[in-house]
Parts: sequence; structure tokens; C-alpha cells
Amino acid sequence: MGRIVAAFGSSHAFTFMEPEKWDTFRAKNRESFKRRRNIEPPEQPGVAAETLASNSARYDRVRAAHDDIRKLIADSKPDAIVVIGDDQHEVFSSSNIPQIAIYVGGDFHLATRFGRSPATFRSHDGLARTILETGIASGFDIATLGSFENNEMSAHAHAQLLEAFTPNADIPVVLVFLNAVQYPAIEPARCHAFGKMIAQAIAARPGTERVAVSASGGWSHFSAGYPWDFYKGPFSYGAIAEDFDRDIAKRIAEGRGDTLASLSSGDLLGSGNIELRAWIALLGAIGAARPNSLVYEPFYRAVMGMAAGTWALESA
Repeated sequence: MGRIVAAFGSSHAFTFMEPEKWDTFRAKNRESFKRRRNIEPPEQPGVAAETLASNSARYDRVRAAHDDIRKLIADSKPDAIVVIGDDQHEVFSSSNIPQIAIYVGGDFHLATRFGRSPATFRSHDGLARTILETGIASGFDIATLGSFENNEMSAHAHAQLLEAFTPNADIPVVLVFLNAVQYPAIEPARCHAFGKMIAQAIAARPGTERVAVSASGGWSHFSAGYPWDFYKGPFSYGAIAEDFDRDIAKRIAEGRGDTLASLSSGDLLGSGNIELRAWIALLGAIGAARPNSLVYEPFYRAVMGMAAGTWALESA
């Protein structure tokens, strides 16, 4: 039987930029907000309270957490990595937005705003098909993707994780898409159940396949692309719901990640945590395991709460 030997999660976007670049990209994000909403976005007080020196020092914790992820992958030697993330009109368009989708096509390249990856990433078709078939049999209505336009996978949630942690494209991957940004989005309890199903599918695999499961998604962030038309809470552009984030971090650190299944879509939308769905699915897959490392840092100059964590479930 197959087994999950490792798990890891990380926020993305600014998380994979050095602090020196945050002001430039925040300015671009603010311009995007103004263009979309025709409103001048506010500047959060937390921006002025941060300095490059202090942010660089705190970002070292995030950088170290990313190094932990790279070491985890090297030590656990997975035969495949399941990458769970969302899509923001990159792979899907408004003509078709599934709540859950799995890529069942062939090998592909990554395409982001910074260019096309030279490496060819291998898709683990067998594991993808097993998850698809197990999910359908379990009552999940899963859409399938058989190819990418120009053979380029452009969803930044997945692409940034793969670029950062498997740049040599030497481990086959399964790409899972959970809707987060397009309202209404899949309920947290359903994400958790989906993660449990992934674990069951992996266990049903023949042989001794070793699998890592990963989640890509920001914690609290109210950026230009947020579903503002459906948000009714007190937070404004650039805010961070630090108390909510720290409660989530505490639950995960204590091995109580399953309690996140009791959150509602309203809880996630109201706290800027719509992408937490990917983490909730990951936690459904690994159960009550406590993380080996978990880092959380709110950065107002980066318009987000950053998080990264690792779970070493079985050594090689």
C-alpha cells in the first residue's frame, strides 16, 4: 500500500520574494486594486511601523522554514508530491470554474509572470487517476484537466511551490485545484473530507509508494484580487487578521488541525483566509500529526500573513 511520508505547506506570492522587493510589488497590487475597484486603497498603519531591517530579520524565519521543506523532501524521498492550491483566472476562466479539479494530463512546463520554466515537470498520472476514481466513488464531483494551453501550467499557487522546492522537476507531481477566490467557494468541512479521501486513495495504491502532500495558500490577506463584492466585514485593503491567524497556528501546532473543518466559508471570507482551504485539505490527509516546524509572520509591507510548516511522517 502507498503511504504519506511527509507533508508541507506554505503561503505564496510575496512569500517567495525577498523583502527588498515588497514595496515595489505592493505598489503594483495597490494599482491593481484601484483599477478594479475605482477606489484609492488605504495604507495600513502597519506599513509605516515596519522597516526593511526588521522585516528582513523576521523573514529569516520564513526562509528557514522553506529550507526545512527542502530538507524534508530530500530526507523523505517521496515518489510523488500532491500539490493542493487554488487558481486565480490562470488555468480556469469565468466560463468554467470548478470547485475541485485534478490534472490528469502529461508532463508540463511552468509559466508565471516571471517567465517559463526550462524544466519539464512530470505528472504522476497513476496517482492522479487513483485520487480521481476514489474521489468520484466517495461522492466528490471532480473536474479533470487533460492539458494546459501551450503545455504551460500558470496557476501561481502551484507553480511557485514547485519552483521553490523542486526546481529540478525530479519528482512526479499531482496537481489538485480547490476553488478559493471565486465566490461561492467549497466549504472547509468539504476540503477536510477531501483531504481524508486523498489519504485513502494513497493507501489504496499498489506497492510501497511514498507520497508527500503539500498545500499552497496564503493565510490572512486582503489584496487586490480578493472577492470584495461579497465581503461585508470590517477589514480593508492590506489588513491582516492577526488574531485569527495566530489561533489557526496554535491549533495546528497542538495537533488540532481537524478543528479547522468546523470553520465556515464565512469565517474564511471574513478573516482574509480564503486560501486556507488548501491547508485544511492537507490537514485532513495527515490527521492529528503535529508539525515539526510551523512559522507565522504578519507582514504589512507584503500585504499578508505568511506561514510555512513541515510534517515528517516517516523517514526514508
